[in-house]
Amino acid sequence: MNLDAVFGRSQPVIGMVHLDPLPGSPQFEGDRETILQNARADARALEAGGVDALMVENFGDAPFYPDDVPKHVVASMTRAAAAVAEESELPVGINILRNDAMADLAVAQAVDADFMRVNIHTGARVADQGIIEGKAYETMRERDRLGVDVKVFADHDVKHSAPIAAEDFTAESFADNVERGLADATVVSGMGTGHAVDQDELQQASDRREEFGLDVPLFVGSGVTPDTVGEILAVADGVIVGTALKGGDSSGDPVSAEATRELVAAADEIRE
Repeated sequence: MNLDAVFGRSQPVIGMVHLDPLPGSPQFEGDRETILQNARADARALEAGGVDALMVENFGDAPFYPDDVPKHVVASMTRAAAAVAEESELPVGINILRNDAMADLAVAQAVDADFMRVNIHTGARVADQGIIEGKAYETMRERDRLGVDVKVFADHDVKHSAPIAAEDFTAESFADNVERGLADATVVSGMGTGHAVDQDELQQASDRREEFGLDVPLFVGSGVTPDTVGEILAVADGVIVGTALKGGDSSGDPVSAEATRELVAAADEIRE
């Protein structure tokens, strides 16, 4: 995957557009237009702050469906992602929680998105939704069937989950995401939203990539802050940031352009 071709630069900073609870979710407050207004506002703030891309996620929809969201979620995600794409000229990504890659693809092709994130692409994990199995065999065939050039970002040892057995988390399973799952990029993260990735584990992931000769970008997908982004980008090829770009302490708070500028400036100190 050529990062310059997708994001216009190496080591991109991807900012999260965390959507408010969508219609049908337990915490939906009944105002569809406010959801779109807040998504547009976050997109504007992220772009003003200097991020290189946006990722739209149904963050407020907890508790999440494991791997097959209802059609109304796909419809709402499409509407929100289209609003974000209209608001910004930046590349747009899609992440439908918890792990509906087919819905990701459907929304991505509808709004002409550039990339998507799949939390469990190969193997299986235990999460609060139960056992979730990767379906790379479906995802990559559907991408070909739709004829869309949507890059697949696949998590390894994804946050808010655990391997079914200790041996699930191995160098071989890391390589499987790319060699057998055909993922375009790999994402490592901490134990949960906003939690920092262990720097030793990040280095191990980089070492595994080298060990297997994998030509795939390595992203960090949680816990990136202005204080840590330099150390992270000394190893990783890019970051996906949500919580640190907010105007408050909660991941559900609106994005702050000022906080975004601070993190991007820290990233610029090490980026090429």
